[in-house]
Amino acid sequence: MDQVECVVIGAGVVGLAVARALAQSGHEVMVLESASAIGTGTSSRNSEVIHAGIYYPKDSLKARLCVQGKRLLYDYCAERGIGHRRCGKLLVATAPEQVPQLHGIKARAELNGVHDLQLLSSTQARAMESELLCNAAIFSPSTGIVDSHTLMLALQGDIENAGGMVVLNSPLAHADCTPAGICLTTVDGTQLLAKRVVNAAGLQAPALAARFTGLAPQHVPRAWFAKGNYFTLAGRAPFSHLIYPVPQPGGLGVHLTLDLGGQAKFGPDVQWVDSAEDLSVDPARGDVFYAEVRKYWPALEDGTLIAGYAGIRPKIHGPGQADCDFLIEGQAEHGVPGLINLFGIESPGLTSALAIGEYLSSWGQS
Repeated sequence: MDQVECVVIGAGVVGLAVARALAQSGHEVMVLESASAIGTGTSSRNSEVIHAGIYYPKDSLKARLCVQGKRLLYDYCAERGIGHRRCGKLLVATAPEQVPQLHGIKARAELNGVHDLQLLSSTQARAMESELLCNAAIFSPSTGIVDSHTLMLALQGDIENAGGMVVLNSPLAHADCTPAGICLTTVDGTQLLAKRVVNAAGLQAPALAARFTGLAPQHVPRAWFAKGNYFTLAGRAPFSHLIYPVPQPGGLGVHLTLDLGGQAKFGPDVQWVDSAEDLSVDPARGDVFYAEVRKYWPALEDGTLIAGYAGIRPKIHGPGQADCDFLIEGQAEHGVPGLINLFGIESPGLTSALAIGEYLSSWGQS
């Protein structure tokens, strides 16, 4: 049986960032990815937004790692020539009763160390975006966008340059936690003995953890799948900033984001589904999108929203339940030496990826 010091399961942006941090810290690292390419799951089906760290509870992992990750990500993209833009976003109140929520959001952000937010009147917001309709807004200058695919390719290159390996088409069948280490068996029968395993399998992380013999069931949360549908805009949008409504339960509302080419897309909404494979977009959902978008862009014309793509948020809480923080558990929590499980790494996971890598590389064997 082959032996390897560290195995990271999952080659999404978080798994790659964790493997990069471990490899650059001098560890022997192998990444096992079930698909035929890196980043084919949630990492390639999101808004590609670099979040500022606005919404999350003080001292939560989401708050800490997003704020740190934002700084690391901007620096990394600038150093490596990865496409990104610090375009800023406007968080808008589209009804008078939402205006007090903006003040609460700004106060929460300041507790998280985000001190660059600016409260704007409707007149000030319209001076920035002439077609925007709102009662008031917050401007976040440090929000941006990134080319997530190029980012993941750069992370893979760093892993390999540090002596690590990314192995595709290697789905894990099961794992046995033994005194000698964790024995991993892939679907094709290959076996590896690892001293340290990081379960960064995203949507499949809970199901994967359930296949680790020796890990007590109470340390495996239920997986919930919150589908987010996106619609793209035919033609160019008249906006240069991202536009977000006040957050809604389960997500951040149907917002307008831009890609690096200036193409606009709207979403995601929140649609609870039973399967992580449910990625089709029902064009009929466009009716709701038109209604939501017109709350802040009333000039949106009929027939200009085109069904785009969908992604699934890897949640560990269900509809009507309170939002959960990132759940990162090692031996101190579950008692299994060498195993670290990453559960519920949804937004702001992309922004937080490099910070999660640093966080885990300093964990030692916990």
